[in-house]
Amino acid sequence: MLIIQVKHQPIANLTTKVKGLLIHALKQITKYQLNSWLCWLLLITIQSTLVACGPASDGPHVVLYASADEYIVRQVIAQFTEQTGIKVDFLGDTEAQKTTGLVNRLIAESDNPQADVFWSSEVFMTIKLAEQNILEPHQSPATADWPKRYKDKQNLWYGFASRARVIVYAPDRISADDLPKTWMALTQDRFKNRIVMADPRFGTTGGHLGAMKAYWTRVAGKAYYPAFLEGLAANNVRLLPSGNAGVVKAVATGEADLGMTDTDDVWAAQAQGLNVKLIYPRHANGMGDDGTGTLLIPNTVARIKGGSNSTEATMLIDFLLSEEIERMLAKTTSHNIPVREKIASEFSQYQVPDPLKVSYKQAANMREVAVAQAMDWLTRKDKHTQSLEEDAP
Repeated sequence: MLIIQVKHQPIANLTTKVKGLLIHALKQITKYQLNSWLCWLLLITIQSTLVACGPASDGPHVVLYASADEYIVRQVIAQFTEQTGIKVDFLGDTEAQKTTGLVNRLIAESDNPQADVFWSSEVFMTIKLAEQNILEPHQSPATADWPKRYKDKQNLWYGFASRARVIVYAPDRISADDLPKTWMALTQDRFKNRIVMADPRFGTTGGHLGAMKAYWTRVAGKAYYPAFLEGLAANNVRLLPSGNAGVVKAVATGEADLGMTDTDDVWAAQAQGLNVKLIYPRHANGMGDDGTGTLLIPNTVARIKGGSNSTEATMLIDFLLSEEIERMLAKTTSHNIPVREKIASEFSQYQVPDPLKVSYKQAANMREVAVAQAMDWLTRKDKHTQSLEEDAP
């Protein structure tokens, strides 16, 4: 067992040797995939220590945790620092652990917050942070007329720069006439052994399943979502640990013909010259129904309760919510969809037809149960013995 003891002294005084030991411990935990609660506690402690061991920022600074794609985050914070002179200490997340890792870290640090601002690539786990009293309100002239759908009632988070949940497909292997028009169509026999999706315990996939469960339970009854999972299991849908980007790559390389993913990953793949396309499937069979289309998932930004750099946090949050940044994100290869109608009209080619009308809060509250059911269905060896009436309370 690896034991590291750091005697009572300021973190800044730790020697290079001690820092090296901490890094070694982190590598050992990762290498052997230790999963006990004690190891996770040690991991969080080591990560926090390593962040604190970094050189102290000279002048004004702000600590940002962000699960958005790193290349985009770095563009934004570089622009922010250039305009304000405020340094941004940035901590990101991996594609496979998208959002979940940082959310767990924020919860673990709640008694001693290290971050000032959280920029999430989704909304559902931000809502859970708000419910766990990790966030505090943010109000400024920049948020005075923010669209109600994209803000918390207590001003604990704001949504911006959305993307959509879509089906990516290989146009050389699936004709336009054979494309699924709804999410439920993925359960049809003709798609057996042809579909992949990201591990729903991480990233936007879990939130989408929560939205499906919330919407379908309301309009079609509690059995509809389990029936969807049963159909996916019967079609041998594969779960990938590489996130939504991995789903697109699998389709592009011929490992699958279709996948459940986000628009930004498809646009980025096309920018790289990969032969993939996307469709916006509906959540209901009635093609003429309003509000039954695909799901929009905004980025979110929130202030961390107890953060040390309040003034700088205010400036960074307002910068992220500015028209300048929504335009910037719409112009990147991710082509995020602005939440302001005026700006969205400037990028009409990326607007989603008839977005799904579902409560983000209800979806967030159903996410955990929806993911557990999905993992049960899609990872069990005997996938056809579960009752469709099974539903967690």
